[in-house]
This record gives sequence, C-alpha cells and structure tokens, in this order.
Amino acid sequence: MHEYSLAENIIETASKHSGGAKVKKIALVVGEASGVSGETIRLYFGIIAENTLCDGAVIEIETVRPMLRCKACGALFVRKPFSFACECGGEGMPTEIGNEFYIKNIEIEAEQ
Repeated sequence: MHEYSLAENIIETASKHSGGAKVKKIALVVGEASGVSGETIRLYFGIIAENTLCDGAVIEIETVRPMLRCKACGALFVRKPFSFACECGGEGMPTEIGNEFYIKNIEIEAEQ
C-alpha cells in the first residue's frame, strides 16, 4: 500500500517542477527488485491526480531487471532461476541494479 504515498509524492514533485504548467507525461524507472509495483502506482496516480496539474497525465514505466556481477570476470548478467552462475563459471554477487525507483523525466504542455 506504500504505492499510494509514492503516487502522492510523484504528483507533488511533478507539479512543483512543472512551473505551473499542466503535466502531460511522467516517466518512471522502476527496478524489479525495488519492492514497488509500477502498475499499482499507475492505478493510484489516476485517482489521486484528479483536479491537479497532473490530471490526465500519462505514466510511462521503464522496468529494470536485477543484475548480478561475476566475482571472477566482473561481467554483469541477469540471474537464471535457481542459479548464481556466470557463463565463465564464476559466481555472481548482487548489485544495486534492479533496485531503482525514480522519476526519469516530466513532460509538460508548452506555453502558447
């Protein structure tokens, strides 16, 4: 349910940085390991944004898959189910890739 407060914060941030212009689109980056559901944010956003500068704005979500880094060769790779093995035979360690959650950009209506 923390997505509700995240949606509120997204609306507040986008409105603050829009310079008073109507917000058309908000692009989010959401890591699969972040614990945040992008689709739930989209649902709450549509409800909470009514009668704000973000009313009718489109939420675009870029999903980032978690990556491991091989201890042997240093390569980044996506973990296969039930395995931490790299193609080189080394063992992968967790990284911060896939834990992201941030606003990538905000698109506003141009002044006329």
